[in-house]
Amino acid sequence: YIGATILFILSLGGLSNPASSRRGNLYGMIGMTIAVVATVFGPRVTPAGIGWIVGAMAVGGSIGIYAARTVQMTQMPELVALMHSLVGLAAVLVGYASYVDPSASASFTAAEKTIHHVEVYIGVLIGAVTLSGSLIAFGKLSARISGTPLILPGKHFLNLAALLLVIFFGAQFLGAHSVTNGMTPLVIMTVIALLFGVHMVMSIGGADMPVVVSMLNSYSGWAAAATGFMLSNDLLIVTGALVGS
Repeated sequence: YIGATILFILSLGGLSNPASSRRGNLYGMIGMTIAVVATVFGPRVTPAGIGWIVGAMAVGGSIGIYAARTVQMTQMPELVALMHSLVGLAAVLVGYASYVDPSASASFTAAEKTIHHVEVYIGVLIGAVTLSGSLIAFGKLSARISGTPLILPGKHFLNLAALLLVIFFGAQFLGAHSVTNGMTPLVIMTVIALLFGVHMVMSIGGADMPVVVSMLNSYSGWAAAATGFMLSNDLLIVTGALVGS
């Protein structure tokens, strides 16, 4: 993980200059390969799970290679936006899985379980906003959605109301005494976060979408970092923080 982290930092450094961008991409690919291999063959994956992981990687890798080979350079921003939505979706799914899995927090003390639930809640929140916001950005960049800003009356009050509801249901989630009781506030918060992501990007004009994609890139990094906290994975935390910052 330390080696992969160093390669990710070198990758970001290489991507900062067109002349060294090819080398930066290579560092990133090598670092991710090391990270995946170290995780799959690490102590947290049982032999029974390796087949599922390899199968999922084959499907996802095939789709990724096809998309990368067929996309035009002028379509690159919309492809990036679509990729960010997948990071958000992954954060949401991992959050739910981590919450319902009894073994994820079986050995935790009461305080550690509370911290874990905070990590789950924040991870799902950021992931859901990234997911829906990135899909709307993709739609605007590809002209599937009108680039005209959608300005709802009292939009700032709507955003404030959404924030207050997220805090309220967060308190309900942390106070739940069982997974069944906690699932309701978690689902409601997810719906609010998805709607917030749609509203946030819909209210921005199509000409500003490249800037929005850069912002959503940052969100996807923080979603990955939150996922790292949920899974106690140091590499995800560091990588997510690099992308986010």
